[in-house]
Amino acid sequence: MKRYVIVATKGRPAETATLLDYLYDQEARPHGVYVVGASAADLPEVEGHPLLACADVKLLIARGSGLTTQRNAGIDALLKFVGAGRHGEATGEPWFVSFFDDDFRPHRHWLKACQALFEENPDVIGMTGQVLADGVKDGGLNEDEARAYLAGELPPQEHWASGAQRRELGCAYGCNMAFVDRVMRDCRFDEALPLYGWQEDYDFTVRARAHGTAVYEPTCLGVHMGVKSGRTSGVRLGYSQIANPIYLARKHTMHPRRACSFISRHLCSNLYHSVRGNGLFDYRGRLKGNVLAFVDIVKGIIHPQRILEL
Repeated sequence: MKRYVIVATKGRPAETATLLDYLYDQEARPHGVYVVGASAADLPEVEGHPLLACADVKLLIARGSGLTTQRNAGIDALLKFVGAGRHGEATGEPWFVSFFDDDFRPHRHWLKACQALFEENPDVIGMTGQVLADGVKDGGLNEDEARAYLAGELPPQEHWASGAQRRELGCAYGCNMAFVDRVMRDCRFDEALPLYGWQEDYDFTVRARAHGTAVYEPTCLGVHMGVKSGRTSGVRLGYSQIANPIYLARKHTMHPRRACSFISRHLCSNLYHSVRGNGLFDYRGRLKGNVLAFVDIVKGIIHPQRILEL
């Protein structure tokens, strides 16, 4: 089974270059790596990198900025490379693609364990690995901290993507997830979810599950550093926290009760932290975005792409 990696990146060429080091260090190295930026400035310098000698590394520029658009550009390029039958059926050796955030640091066993999962469980079509630490929750981790978690020198954080047992899940975590070839020939990320694409992983996983089961795989270890640079503004994120669940509920990939839960939880969190004050995150900006979204609900014009106007 062949192994491919797609990395969508924006404003983090140094972090992406470090991820390539981790991919070269994999016990089972990728056969191909597709790094997709929104501009040439997003792409890392790869000349002389040892990964080039053992993997087909392609640096691509998408037709627009945004996580979903850039990932789709990587998928399209990969499909052109591997080929497809006239009706999109699988041809040749089976394969899977892993999606890593540019600030995700996979354990050197990650791709090998992922391959074993798919080969030994033909009903499994998608997965998320074990997150040892997630800097998104507390302002970010540095490279030394990431290495310490991977080496077992720091104890794992509590995280929803953790635990010793494999289990079925409804949503893969976008920072480290993988899907088999038959999913990739049929599904694309919804480009109506712009920029950071909040909840794009949930939407994609729901549609991918038409082909089989998605699971949490504890043997695929990694650290999400949660680098702040390149992320969307607080106002835009706050708007997405309201608009994106409503959009997904309307397209029937998110149950309305789940959408309401998402909205209420984030609204309460933004209210609480705006009153108390929090220097790590722009909760007041997020709350403003929430309010703007509710105004657009009243106007009947709410849509995820409205953040492009904010």
